[in-house]
Amino acid sequence: MNDAMFAVWRGRGALQSGCCAIAGAALLSGCALIHHDSGAVPQVEAARVQLSPKLDLPTGDWPSDKWWLQYDDPQLTALIDRALVASPTMALARQRVAQAHAQAELAVAAAGPQLAATGAIDRERVSSHGFLSAYAGSDPAIGANGPWYTTGLVGFDGAWDLDIWGRHRAEIAAAVGVQNAQKAEEAEVALELSTDIARIYYVVQTARSEIDLLKQQRDAISIEVDAQRSRFARGLEPDTTAKQAEAKLLTVDQQIAQTSEQVTNGRESLRALIGADSGGLGNLASRALPIVATGVPDSLGFQLLARRPDLQALHWYVVSSLKRVDAAKAAFYPSFDIKAFFGFNALDLSQLFLHASQQINIAPGLYLPVFDSGRLNASLGGERASSNATILQYNQAVLNAVRDVAQNGSALKDLSERTAMQQKKLQDVRFVFDSASARYGRGLVDRLQVEEARESAIQEQLALLELTGQSLQTSIVLTKTLGGGYQAAVDAQS
Repeated sequence: MNDAMFAVWRGRGALQSGCCAIAGAALLSGCALIHHDSGAVPQVEAARVQLSPKLDLPTGDWPSDKWWLQYDDPQLTALIDRALVASPTMALARQRVAQAHAQAELAVAAAGPQLAATGAIDRERVSSHGFLSAYAGSDPAIGANGPWYTTGLVGFDGAWDLDIWGRHRAEIAAAVGVQNAQKAEEAEVALELSTDIARIYYVVQTARSEIDLLKQQRDAISIEVDAQRSRFARGLEPDTTAKQAEAKLLTVDQQIAQTSEQVTNGRESLRALIGADSGGLGNLASRALPIVATGVPDSLGFQLLARRPDLQALHWYVVSSLKRVDAAKAAFYPSFDIKAFFGFNALDLSQLFLHASQQINIAPGLYLPVFDSGRLNASLGGERASSNATILQYNQAVLNAVRDVAQNGSALKDLSERTAMQQKKLQDVRFVFDSASARYGRGLVDRLQVEEARESAIQEQLALLELTGQSLQTSIVLTKTLGGGYQAAVDAQS
């Protein structure tokens, strides 16, 4: 059992003694043993990255890199382009990538040979009873002129860890994995930002169209109110009917106020997302809602894993965690390094740069863990548990991604069917309105019946607008669940 001690041996001297030490270390390497390693949990299988064949989903292609261009809206494109360049959220993501890159470079540098210039001047008094007592007096034969000396040392120190068991290589691979994960997370931030902007932008545009229809509905109800009041004044109808019409008018006014607040909130959300100041958003012109056919690719498979930046980030965190496990395993084995010094060393500064003052040290060394009270096994267990947790998180994220695609695809199909039915319903209601208008023109019905038919048609238009807005929102969310045009580089899959 490993208990808390380390045997450290550093041989300095002849090459023969160093070789013997290394041979001895090889025999002793079994002293530090891996008592238990649960192994890595399995990652999700390819068969589970598929949609159920029972689902009847709208089909389509994978989103393009700049998927928002399909809406043919320069105003939206300008907002997204600006956010991807100037948003503080994107700037933060880029800084995280830079930080991970620096950490990877640091790991590479720590594993390589090291060389440093060194120099020192020391003024000291030699003890008459110490190890250098012979130099405490004056003895020209040995160069003693004590007890005070001003010693000097100047030269180069070098060190190199041979990394026979690959510990440093594993640490470098782990750092590179984190760097790749941060790059994928940067793409995920860009996807989140672009889809959020598109969704809020079309919430604003939908609300503006809704306000226009509500104002038309208000005009129709106002005419109804005047007609009901006129009938009441002539004693043709009770006051109740007029009050009901007035209540309808107030309800529409409330809806207009509430929808106007949605426009204000949406504008402020857009301003924050693109990183603009209070006047930086400018005037957003009203646009008709686009009709875009979005669908699910015929086969997802592992393509979904490569096209979802969040899954790619988790993939690289898994790779990094497995490399940290390898590094923890390599710590059980002896480590070898070589240290060297070349320079000048003298008791008298006037003699420092003489040929006779040259000093050369070559010191091969060995660090062998023997007893550590279970520290190495605890470290390995912790890294393994952390790695397994990351793998399980990745597995669940993959299953969630497939679920999201299925749910959004199904919702989009349902909205498409409901929209088609609503369009047919609107055609029927408009026919009624046109018929009432025609009959009114011939004097067969009064104006009140025409306005009631008009109000009914506007209500159906509002219902159709709501379904169109929902379809657009679901389409954007589906684009996001399909990765929004992101695709991992081929070399990033290894």
